[in-house]
Amino acid sequence: MIHEILPVGALQCNCSIFGDEASREGLVVDPGDETGEILEIVQRHGLTVKAIVITHAHIDHIGGAQKMKQATGAPVYMNLNDTDLQRMLDVQAGWLGMAPPAPVEIDAPAKDGDLLVVGATEFHVLHTPGHTQGSISLWIPAEGKLVAGDTLFRDSIGRTDLPGGDGKQILRSIHDKLLPLPEETVVIPGHGDTTTIGREKRHNYFLQLGVSL
Repeated sequence: MIHEILPVGALQCNCSIFGDEASREGLVVDPGDETGEILEIVQRHGLTVKAIVITHAHIDHIGGAQKMKQATGAPVYMNLNDTDLQRMLDVQAGWLGMAPPAPVEIDAPAKDGDLLVVGATEFHVLHTPGHTQGSISLWIPAEGKLVAGDTLFRDSIGRTDLPGGDGKQILRSIHDKLLPLPEETVVIPGHGDTTTIGREKRHNYFLQLGVSL
């Protein structure tokens, strides 16, 4: 499967562009900004975007979604527990001192257990709240990859001091939903370098602390 990672925007959010080589169906995750560059990758591979997936509704992940939707006609998927955040993009823009992006209408919920299919490849939606209440991750078994949004990072976890954050909840999400995945699973975080589940089990300080359920 085609997979390109493009860091976009001031906060360098990792936008993932996936594409099926046979059908040329595509899926874009977290088009936070720089829609033109994302579309260049889509066009270079001759992809037809079938879905736009938002891992959570922070502005750096959702900011370019409306432009992407207008350019491709693809539906936008997001967990509806982040609806309040999605509706306050102007407030979020104020936090960063930037102009607010165009508001985006969500076309379909992304619920735990949902399945998105691109060509012959399945993308499993895992609800992983804690960074925000609607945070999701995408597990792609055939590729051995996990798009983790801002839930799990190389050597760290997502911050929980913003509205909707919960420190115990994010650890429960990681321990219950992510760490059971195969250790060789490649983790694409919302920012920064990729890692693996096994590496984070062994070296991530935050995961050594355990979680009080």
